[in-house]
Amino acid sequence: MPVFFKFLSALPLGVLHGLGWVLGWIVWLASGVYRRRFLANVQQAGLTLRACLGAVGQSGQLVAELPRLWLGRPVAVDWRGAEHVQHALAEGRGVVFLTPHLGCFEITAQAYAQRFGQGAHPITVLFRPPRQSWLRQLVGAARQRPGLLTAPTTLSGVKQLIKALRRGESVGLLPDQVPPQGMGVMAAFFGRDAYTMTLSVRLVQQTGAAMLLAWGERLGGARGYRVHVQPMSAALPADLTAAATAVNRAMQDLVLQCPSQYLWGYARYKLPRETAHE
Repeated sequence: MPVFFKFLSALPLGVLHGLGWVLGWIVWLASGVYRRRFLANVQQAGLTLRACLGAVGQSGQLVAELPRLWLGRPVAVDWRGAEHVQHALAEGRGVVFLTPHLGCFEITAQAYAQRFGQGAHPITVLFRPPRQSWLRQLVGAARQRPGLLTAPTTLSGVKQLIKALRRGESVGLLPDQVPPQGMGVMAAFFGRDAYTMTLSVRLVQQTGAAMLLAWGERLGGARGYRVHVQPMSAALPADLTAAATAVNRAMQDLVLQCPSQYLWGYARYKLPRETAHE
């Protein structure tokens, strides 16, 4: 399988996106569970299927582009809102980047590492290691690059994030990912309670770090990606549930910027798994 990934990584981005588009539709047509969840989440958000149907193919592109992003040549990236990153880093108090399951969330950390992370401000990304040993090794090697570090979803990983922020560095989280039990609260997401991580809020409260919203738009015609960055519209409340609700509201606003690239098939409203162990 690693050899196959290496082969895919050499293909043009347009070819991978074309294959991914087909893959996305095959999964949509073959899996009734996935299709019903996709439609239910779109309806919960109050959006039309027409506005979100492009996400069927985009979800396949999300998978197909990974070999290129992990192992292949660099891809074209431009920025919208890079000045917010520069300002936050200049303050020297660390930055927490929040990225939903929107567009290419793999590219956001890579693009940051390339532009900002190879000096005094690397970024540490929280991620859940795959269960398959070959994939765990592949992902671990691919994500360890200049300016980009990883931390596991364990207590030791959280401590790693806190230390990074206290050094004035950056961390990246997917706040719309369902956390382990005991590491979140119920907070509204598109009008329905969803178990929502409090880690991003606690990191800001404990370290005084800045918080920025970021997502990677997948550009058409294999033109690469555009990283969008913007600040939170207001300071987070002290109460964890109120703060998690504010984060969810911010994630909603990002999704509504480009609903055709959101991962609507993600089981956002599922029950949390057991608490992670160190």
